[in-house]
Amino acid sequence: MKRLKAGPELKMPDLKVPGFLVDLYWDLRDRRLLPLVGLAIVAIIAVPFLLGGGSEPESKPSVSSLGAPPSPESRSARLTVVQAKPGLRAPGKRLRNDHPTDPFVQRYTSADLKGAKLGGGEESAASSTSSSTSTSSSTTVTKTSSSGTTEVTTETSGNPGSGTAVPPHLTLYAPAIDVKTIRTETMPDGTKQTSDPVIRHRVIPPAALPSEKEQAVTYMGISSKTEAAMLLISDAVTAVFGEAKCLSGESACQLIEVEPGMPMTFVYGPDSVRYKITVLKLEPVVAGHR
Repeated sequence: MKRLKAGPELKMPDLKVPGFLVDLYWDLRDRRLLPLVGLAIVAIIAVPFLLGGGSEPESKPSVSSLGAPPSPESRSARLTVVQAKPGLRAPGKRLRNDHPTDPFVQRYTSADLKGAKLGGGEESAASSTSSSTSTSSSTTVTKTSSSGTTEVTTETSGNPGSGTAVPPHLTLYAPAIDVKTIRTETMPDGTKQTSDPVIRHRVIPPAALPSEKEQAVTYMGISSKTEAAMLLISDAVTAVFGEAKCLSGESACQLIEVEPGMPMTFVYGPDSVRYKITVLKLEPVVAGHR
């Protein structure tokens, strides 16, 4: 019997366990925790099999549980039979009381306003009848300038064929004031002489106060924000007394804003004449037409 020749010797690889695994093994062994670690590994492997094996296949509904199909008799019991009436759709029966009309013939020539009363009785009805024959329209545009002057433009246009067109016109409105002035003058002997109050009505800007000869201040209009009167102080004024709001001026105020009812005293000229000016009322007035 022949002997087999010995093959090459197999060398096993040198396996080296990491140092932290060796330390972990000895620590668990010293603490007697190796059995617990083994049970935990076995439980991790066995849990998926235990959970997956206990599930039962879903049961499919049986054919006997389904409802039986409805019979033809039950279907016919749900239907409602309605009697057909073709006469409702016949044009000869539906429109037998109507008469054909020509759509190109004007049927209504003017509005019937008999007995109508709108504010003025018969006169207003007559004016409404006359206005129905002609077409007119009006447009109003209001503009306010910085000085307080208001311009109102009214454009009225009539029917071109009637010849009653009204040309456009412009109405100017201005903020007028009622102002009271008291003049106090110092006499050579040292006494003071006070004149009677002078009231001017509907003063339209620009206007010199108290008069054209002695222009202590000039009324420039009203403020667009506070709607108070604006007074421009003259260079001849040496002192001002009263409660007012200064709008312009650094070393000396040149433009002030005065509320109605607030008196202001201005020392004017070389003789130091005092003018006590009080704005009594503000109101818009018609300044003219264009």
